[in-house]
Amino acid sequence: MRLTTTWDGEVCGDMTADATGQAEKRSEQRLERVEDTAAQAWRDATRSAAERVEDLVGRMTLDEKLSQLVGLWVGADASGGGVAPHQSEMTADGLGWTEVIAGGLGQLTRPFGTAPVDPVVGARSLALSQAQIVAANRFGIPALVHEECLAGFAAWKATAYPVPLSWGATFDPALVEQMSAAIGASMRAAGVHQGLAPVLDVTRDYRWGRTEETIGEDPYLVGTVGAAYVRGLEGAGVVATLKHFAGYSASRAGRNLAPVSVGPRERADVLLPPFEMAVREGGARSVMHSYSDVDGVPSAADVELLTTLLRDTWGFDGTLVADYFGIRFLHTLHGVAADEQHAAALALSAGVDVELPSVHCYGNPLRRALAAGDVDEALVDRALRRVLTQKLELGLLDADWQPLPGDVDDLTLDDAHGRDLALRLAREAVVLLTNPGGALPIAPGRRVAVVGPLADDPMAMLGCYSFPAHVGVRHPDHERGIAIPTVLEALREQHAGDVRHARGCDVTDDDRSGFDAAVAAAQDADVCVVAVGDRAGLFGRGTSGEGCDANDLNLPGVQADLVRAVLATGTPVVLVLLTGRPYALGDLADGAAAVVQTFFPGQLGGQAIAEVLTGAVSPSGRLPVSVPADPSGQPGTYLTAKLGTLSSVSSVDPTAAFPFGHGLSYTTFEWDVPPVEPTWAVDGEAVVEVVVRNTGAVPGADVVQLYLHDPVAQVTRPVVRLVGYARVTLEPGEQARVTFTVPADVTAFTGLRGDRVVEPGDVELRVSRSSADTHTALPLRLVGTERVVDHTRRLTTTVGVTAAVPTDEPTDEPTATDVPEVMSA
Repeated sequence: MRLTTTWDGEVCGDMTADATGQAEKRSEQRLERVEDTAAQAWRDATRSAAERVEDLVGRMTLDEKLSQLVGLWVGADASGGGVAPHQSEMTADGLGWTEVIAGGLGQLTRPFGTAPVDPVVGARSLALSQAQIVAANRFGIPALVHEECLAGFAAWKATAYPVPLSWGATFDPALVEQMSAAIGASMRAAGVHQGLAPVLDVTRDYRWGRTEETIGEDPYLVGTVGAAYVRGLEGAGVVATLKHFAGYSASRAGRNLAPVSVGPRERADVLLPPFEMAVREGGARSVMHSYSDVDGVPSAADVELLTTLLRDTWGFDGTLVADYFGIRFLHTLHGVAADEQHAAALALSAGVDVELPSVHCYGNPLRRALAAGDVDEALVDRALRRVLTQKLELGLLDADWQPLPGDVDDLTLDDAHGRDLALRLAREAVVLLTNPGGALPIAPGRRVAVVGPLADDPMAMLGCYSFPAHVGVRHPDHERGIAIPTVLEALREQHAGDVRHARGCDVTDDDRSGFDAAVAAAQDADVCVVAVGDRAGLFGRGTSGEGCDANDLNLPGVQADLVRAVLATGTPVVLVLLTGRPYALGDLADGAAAVVQTFFPGQLGGQAIAEVLTGAVSPSGRLPVSVPADPSGQPGTYLTAKLGTLSSVSSVDPTAAFPFGHGLSYTTFEWDVPPVEPTWAVDGEAVVEVVVRNTGAVPGADVVQLYLHDPVAQVTRPVVRLVGYARVTLEPGEQARVTFTVPADVTAFTGLRGDRVVEPGDVELRVSRSSADTHTALPLRLVGTERVVDHTRRLTTTVGVTAAVPTDEPTDEPTATDVPEVMSA
């Protein structure tokens, strides 16, 4: 881009002293214009939003309209080596800052997330740039500012939270909502209006590099946790952006941007429900189309997806934004558009309102398409109304709008509240896979060796969309900006005993020269903690992350050989995985004294892991993705029909080593499940109750999971699928009653005719500890005639938890009181 503006210093835009003075003068002129236009309907706050927007649309020239439909990425490196391989294609039609903003500007792209900038300096610079934008257009409309916020506000010195796969591992939507509310509050305080999260793609192939960005492999878990994230962000006044709509995660062979070959049922019943939940139950105000093409139709040009389904059927009335460069990709990658002019016409017609990250196809190419009659200006007005309506909702059209909500001198993006939430999430996300001999927790006084490439690496805690990994790595001269204790550092803090260290090897290379030191450290210890896994990165610069797809599910590099070398010492080995995807462990898990799985647990993940290893915290995470048994096998998820399970007609066993929902604790829980009413009306509810007791000696949290089994249906169905869950935290001797109220609507599926139906017949509701561990199967019969249901159906099971009364000793008798605590699951 031929933009001289930068965000990484004391100035932003063309903010020299002269430019600042000119901006202030133009702001004064804008106030004069406000007074001149006070009588205009779009300024009248007593009028409806539709009236105000319609009046403003009618006053705009075509150039002014188009200016609201584009973003601008200031300071981004256009060399192609920065954020994305195709970033070299990003242009602003050769224009400078002044020319680009002359008629206004729809969005500013990532002013905090492009380079390290001090939060206070960045907020002040953003305010000055907004003053320039306001002064440059005759209506005084500022830009909407967006940032990434997948694992926290992607800004320097901002709290780095666990990645979405860890959110899924918590099975705790309420805590995820608290986290996103804190993220939203920090963004809003910095002058940001829109966050590009959450990712609602359902994991279909673990080899896909962006698995770490997903919440899990089950649409119910993804939808309920994702909707909670949306509620938190939107409640803080920040627009949540659902991505990537839709099918991105189902790419062939787990390759990024590969074609997607799914049938209409898989799309309707697995890939789309999380987006529907987040729109209807989360209140999301923005959606981002995906890069993928599904059955040959790119999402950015899919009228049926973006308009007929999303808007006409689901009733979504927010903005639909392009994934970065996605409109131009219709020409350059998908080959469905002859040129950028054609690409602009396809995307606008399909329903894409805003081009991101910078103006290109919606600039001169769209102007040419309009002049040639290839695009009706009514489509421009349609997108413009949505953009202006959102700006109005955010207060950007108010006469007294200010770029910052308050004084920024005390702006802090990594505060005690954020760190507390990050730690709580990390604790709840630690999954104990095995502990057959009771090697965990590590007893005080034991000599501990900590080995492995991730044992003393702070970056091991972060996913590819955390600022230090996403942006900071390209600025090695800048400090990291936040404190990230490593597993080694935290274990030395938490463990009362000797802790020694040897690295052993790197994550990716084949250098084994450090093996001897790691083996020696293990031989001289009572227990050896081996920390292995992934390094997050972008486009091949990591082993996990966007564009970092895997050929198989072996641990990267020679890490597995390091684990085997340490196992051979005979010292009990605690295998700790810090990864962005599940890896098939095979003999490594069989030989380890315990296995702990984490998914990029955020800046305080090291502390959370150490607390679990030493017993300060009892593990309570559950797998949001299955852990496969064979690293070179055929990856799949637990959502398979009977034909996809172990069969005598195939030599390949797809059974997972550790199933979805699996996780152990340091305490024990007993469940009582009373019988249920066996008749279930096709338009009614089934009620399932579970009494949960902590019968062990330490506090802990259990996750009660409810699955549906439909043995005979008009089309093949998954053997089981999640339809409810409850996380229950109990002291020793405490108990609680969990009540699931299950609407028959959640049994619906896409039938033979393509309609979504609730089909009468025999089913089971299975109260389970995981997708493969059923505690109690409850047979029911759905009665009545087949019902066709639509987007107004009930999407979720209602869950209630009756508070428990503590007792001095573990008890076999219920002592719960009738104090309900509602949980969203």
